[in-house]
Amino acid sequence: MVPFAGYSMPVQYKAGVLQSHLHTREQDKASLFDVSHMGQLRITGKDRLQFLESVVVGDLQALGSGEAKLSLITNDQGGIIDDCVVSRYDDHLYVVVNAGNQDVDLVHMHKLLEGFKGDAAIERIQDRALVALQGPGAADVVETLNPNVNLKDVEFMHGVFTPLKLKDGKQLDVILTRCGYTGEDGFEISVLSKDAETFARALLDDERVLEAGLGARDSLRLEAGLCLHGHDITDKITPIEATLAWTIGKRRREEGGFPGHGIIMDQLKNKTATQKRVGFVVDGAAAREGAELFDADDNVVGHVTSGTFSPSLKQAIGMAYVNKSLGKIGTELHVKARKKTQKAVITKMPFVPANYYKKE
Repeated sequence: MVPFAGYSMPVQYKAGVLQSHLHTREQDKASLFDVSHMGQLRITGKDRLQFLESVVVGDLQALGSGEAKLSLITNDQGGIIDDCVVSRYDDHLYVVVNAGNQDVDLVHMHKLLEGFKGDAAIERIQDRALVALQGPGAADVVETLNPNVNLKDVEFMHGVFTPLKLKDGKQLDVILTRCGYTGEDGFEISVLSKDAETFARALLDDERVLEAGLGARDSLRLEAGLCLHGHDITDKITPIEATLAWTIGKRRREEGGFPGHGIIMDQLKNKTATQKRVGFVVDGAAAREGAELFDADDNVVGHVTSGTFSPSLKQAIGMAYVNKSLGKIGTELHVKARKKTQKAVITKMPFVPANYYKKE
């Protein structure tokens, strides 16, 4: 167990990090992650869409009911305060934010709400836990708890309110969102806190499911090319530098209305950003966060933000920020790991192809 965002969290369970990682990618299998430390918010009021668009960069008006979107909460300097998943439902918006940032997020959101002229309210959901069931077999596992829910109609980044039934007949009403942090098919499932342990045990009773901790969660998300806030993205890094411009919809680029819009759009239109987030591979030991990257003339040209050994690829991988001119795929740089200088090659992300579900 380790301290993480004010919680005591397991790095691994009995199976270990490696086995948990590989199990999550295995056909017909799934892993269960306790992510109850994440913040869950509900935004209500008739002007809730307009309010949340004053907080995040995404085009929320384009979302249909039950549809979800990854978005970014930005500050006036264009930095990323947090990344979040926003789901639109008929009478509210459901937002999941990072554990370590939720207090900062709420202060920021309430400050913006004070200046907002419309009808909107922010509620911190404190009576629900959150678990993530991730892996190719996740949908089949969930359907054993409710044969009547047709998950073939629930695509990646879509959600539903649905009942799930335990073996003892008890019914649990959950928020089921088809998303995750592993690159695999799967769900984040919001359940009442009082039912969370019973629900988790019901999932683990399925022989296809193993529990997984922070260690596997980190190696899986890095293989998937997904950012970890506080490391790969921070309140000093803009969406453009982080190569997350795709989160800013066309309408939002034109209309603005979110903090830091001017700075962000200047970087996008005039290409004024000087650094770029990239993926890289190393043939030797993994380069860890903070390691410097060098060009052929031994000039420091970047720094590592995440690095690990990829169990799927059996190779060291990482993310870094480098001078924009050196961010092209195939560029060879050098990094020091374990006091040895090794070649680091800029590589396309994700490192492992995504396995997100789409209807046929």
